[in-house]
Amino acid sequence: MTSQPRHTDPLPLGGDGVAYSKGLMARALTAVGVPTMGAHDLARRVEEDLRARGETVADLDRIEELAEDDAAMGRLRRYFALRELDLPVIVLLGGATGTGKSTVATELAYRLGITRVTSTDFIRQTMRAFFSRDFMPSIHFSSFEAGEALREPEEADDPAIAGFLDQSRYVLAGVHASLERALEEGWSMVLEGVHLVPGLVNPPLEAEQAVVARCILEISDPAVHETHFYVRDASSDGVRPVARYLDRFDEIRRIQEELVARARREGVAVIESANVDEAVMRALDLVLAGAEQVERVP
Repeated sequence: MTSQPRHTDPLPLGGDGVAYSKGLMARALTAVGVPTMGAHDLARRVEEDLRARGETVADLDRIEELAEDDAAMGRLRRYFALRELDLPVIVLLGGATGTGKSTVATELAYRLGITRVTSTDFIRQTMRAFFSRDFMPSIHFSSFEAGEALREPEEADDPAIAGFLDQSRYVLAGVHASLERALEEGWSMVLEGVHLVPGLVNPPLEAEQAVVARCILEISDPAVHETHFYVRDASSDGVRPVARYLDRFDEIRRIQEELVARARREGVAVIESANVDEAVMRALDLVLAGAEQVERVP
């Protein structure tokens, strides 16, 4: 299988008729976590070093000598090693409602050059068109309202969790089909959604087939989590009214607790997402670590 190329920019070292660009280098450094001011400073020092040595092409070893942030340079090396792998990248990014999944997924996909970003809720909405409420009731509710679809809610310890898990099992059938298609076609994909429940989602992914990264986003502070719904309301012109989410905030928090507990039990990374930039960088590190594991497979 040959993977379809990710749309990443080449490492801007100069050469092949292209002059070294400190602007492009600063952007590449920023993408892998170097603070903006530090990235521009290093890119400028590389330019000055090239001029002093009468050269026009930079190299990673020399950049590393000039750099002050060893961790960022290590990430830069791994980032561009990832570009050389002829494998699709699959990122599964779960988390409760309001934890910033779509924002993190979009930014992560941009940094990785991945053009396919989709959500499990899109899959759920598609399934609604094919399966009636009588046949598959839970998919006709939001994840935090799915307990209302239980036929015998009194038998569940927590109807909200039971309904959510029931809905997730249905949606994951569509998720697995999407992942199988991505592998067949060699597509890279970032898939985000509340339904990516650790222990329930079993992607048909082998180490030699793809670079795989999985995580659950969490906002540990309830007050910070709550503010995300006010932002949603403002940014959607009321399409996603804050009252709807705050009325079900207890259910949303319990779903988060369930996801986090399952993630820790299954060895899936849990990422605090109150700070989006930090969450993106931690998710990027998971992808790069996944690429290193693939490289070590004989």
